[in-house]
Amino acid sequence: MKEDIHQYTGEDIVVEYDVNRCIHARECVRGLPDVFDPDKRPWIEPDNAAVEELMSVIMQCPTGALQFERTDTDYVEPVPKQNTVSVVLDGPLYLAGDVEITSPDETVLLRDTRVALCRCGASSNKPLCDNSHEAVEFEASGTISDGHTSHSPSERDGTLRVTLLPDGPLRVEGQFEMQGYDGGAKRCVDGATLCRCGGSNDKPSCDGTHEEIGFSSGEASE
Repeated sequence: MKEDIHQYTGEDIVVEYDVNRCIHARECVRGLPDVFDPDKRPWIEPDNAAVEELMSVIMQCPTGALQFERTDTDYVEPVPKQNTVSVVLDGPLYLAGDVEITSPDETVLLRDTRVALCRCGASSNKPLCDNSHEAVEFEASGTISDGHTSHSPSERDGTLRVTLLPDGPLRVEGQFEMQGYDGGAKRCVDGATLCRCGGSNDKPSCDGTHEEIGFSSGEASE
């Protein structure tokens, strides 16, 4: 995973922007256009809004491309109580919660509260989404057929560990809620195996198609 991080310093906060994780979801622009203006340079001006309002909008960035560090207090972004995996129509998987991305040997590659993972198989920054789904005209339903209503757990879900299987799917371990573009949801308590080659006929789940199409994840096989 490649990083290209830029920092924008305000009076009480530093905003970090990772170009390689941004897929232009534009939650920041819609939320605080006086702070985030892609047509200006610098395009982020942290002091154009109250710090608390700025933090709130940054935490709406679904990819984690935007992060912040308070310089006046020890405040850090809270970890959501519930882990969620949101299936985007014709797009990536948005993960939120106590998310940990690991290699098969359990090396932690990324830990964050907000991550966008590629599911079209074409990203040049795997396992992260880089918007390649648009270039390859990826089509995949965001429907979760169970249609259950959203559930709020009484206790924290704990760590959501995502292991990158070389030339294969994403093995997700831990409790989470799978949320669909259609509003459907289902509670997953035993983990899941999710497609990242783009070819499964059972998306978002893996059905073994990666082997048939010779999917290359770009990671060295163990």
